[in-house]
Amino acid sequence: MVVAIAVIAIFVVAVVTIVIFASRSRSSTGSLSRETRRRDQATPSTETSLEPVASTELEAAGRERADETRETLGGGVVRRRRGEVVEYEPVDEEELGVTRRQFMNRGILVAVGFGLSAFGAAMLAFLWPPRGQTGFGGTFNIGKMSDIKTYIATNKAPFYAPQARTYMQPYPQNPQTLAKAKKVYKPAIFDDMEKYGLVALYQRCVHLGCRVPWCQSSQWFECPCHGSKYNRVGEKKAGPAPRGLDRFHFTVGGDGSLTVDTGTIYLGPPIGTNTTGQEAEGPLCV
Repeated sequence: MVVAIAVIAIFVVAVVTIVIFASRSRSSTGSLSRETRRRDQATPSTETSLEPVASTELEAAGRERADETRETLGGGVVRRRRGEVVEYEPVDEEELGVTRRQFMNRGILVAVGFGLSAFGAAMLAFLWPPRGQTGFGGTFNIGKMSDIKTYIATNKAPFYAPQARTYMQPYPQNPQTLAKAKKVYKPAIFDDMEKYGLVALYQRCVHLGCRVPWCQSSQWFECPCHGSKYNRVGEKKAGPAPRGLDRFHFTVGGDGSLTVDTGTIYLGPPIGTNTTGQEAEGPLCV
């Protein structure tokens, strides 16, 4: 949530900066410098002194300009005639259109705006992934609860659901064990163990993420990567793991089908938790 707020704040600041920059560039377009305005105010207006010029005078002026041009081409220096002022005629905005500088500035602003919008949308989509997805992180119907319990009892091994990356294991239903578990586990996990007599364990070792296989001889989960070991219900027994195996909440439908929700991972119990008192029942595999 903090990351989302930071992303939104950065996006808002970027948009405000772009708007301010655009307004400044528009306000500065076509404005005259202070020195130019002062020079224009000091120059006397010639609008009232302009008189019709005879055609002979225009021809003489044209010949004079031609002579000056020839002198310039021949190496002479053209001197500006004093008092000659050209009346300024403002350019029509429709005729002028958009300058190249304005076009480039607006193009850059539009590109930056689209880029920031796409980045913000991607970040929000990453922070809030859609629920109900079919991959890991969604919900999985892994079969009938009665069939799962039968498999565990027959094979003396956990029921593994690969699509949910989950081991299903039985949890003892005696009052002493449940009383200990109630003090340690989250209510959602404890309710599953108390109501259905099962626990859904995430297959990932909490040390460095290796998949933890089941050891049939010791009746423990033993990680081959660094030797972390967990008892039948995923409570840590040995190795560098910082806690017990993480777990998932599950539900049982009216038809007895068991659905595991992998969208929320409940952290495993802390080191020293041993609600079942189960020790290794044979040789260790690791």
